[in-house]
Amino acid sequence: MHRPVKVGVIGVGSMGQNHARVLSEIADLRGVADPDTKAGGAVANRFTVSYFPDYKALLREKIDAVSICVPTSLHFKVAMDAIAAGKHLLVEKPLCEGVRAAGRLVKAARDAGVVLAVGHIERHNPVVDSAKRHLEAGTWGDLITAGARRVSNFPDRIRDVGVIMDLAIHDIDVLRYLVGKPVSTVFAVGGRQKHQAFEDHATILLTFANGAHGYVEANWLTPMKVRKLSLTCLKNFVELDYTAQSLTISSSTLGPLDPSNLYQVPLDVDIRHVNLRKEEPLKRELKDFLRAAKEGGEPLVTGEDAVETLRVVEAAVESQRTGKVVTLV
Repeated sequence: MHRPVKVGVIGVGSMGQNHARVLSEIADLRGVADPDTKAGGAVANRFTVSYFPDYKALLREKIDAVSICVPTSLHFKVAMDAIAAGKHLLVEKPLCEGVRAAGRLVKAARDAGVVLAVGHIERHNPVVDSAKRHLEAGTWGDLITAGARRVSNFPDRIRDVGVIMDLAIHDIDVLRYLVGKPVSTVFAVGGRQKHQAFEDHATILLTFANGAHGYVEANWLTPMKVRKLSLTCLKNFVELDYTAQSLTISSSTLGPLDPSNLYQVPLDVDIRHVNLRKEEPLKRELKDFLRAAKEGGEPLVTGEDAVETLRVVEAAVESQRTGKVVTLV
């Protein structure tokens, strides 16, 4: 039980390099695979591990698990090969290009008895973990509305998906996790401001089965990186900063009101700023995956979870394209 998990990384682009770095610290990293010999060789040399131009050769090695960080269009094939080789696997988000393929992948992993975790990294952010615990405990009261804003410049690494699939998917997953109920309807607006291949800005409205609402704003157009989430609850208004890993918890009480002087409202406001101990979400994510691979049990983000998030994302893409509300439940 004390033996470190033997792992490999398939795909050493931006995320793959980070997976390799973290896994070299917390596991027994045995090799990396990438068809780009220059990039793959450089990462292998940095961490003193084997390099494989063909990922199938890595899968034939004596390893327990792999991180799959290839382009989305290759997720299904590479993941199915990893399952066939009997390896536990973490697949970067989105799990697949579509819900149907993702469902087949989940079933294959279940049938093979291997762990399938999915890289919805914000679930592992300490502020999301804290918010989940407070909401479950009822500290802030019932959740009424959750609003997320995730905006920044266009990332050079993105070539095959739009902003909904690349950025908004993070907050759609977090909102599903925090509300804890299925999404019943989806409506999205957006379009192509600067980039012609895919939508580069979108605003998405979600209705949940318990009556709660959520909205997500995402774009690749703003020259400022913002990663924030606000929660309107019965007892508190809470603002989460993903990057700073901090929470601002606000409430107020109204004193005796003079109806002839609405300028000076006797409002007592209580604002608390909470800075959490900063932790790298990717390290938390990979530790969770390794724990499931080594000890059994489910990872925080299961394949089934990722399929449901993907279903909502697909609905948002369809709604943005057609201008119609999409009903899921």
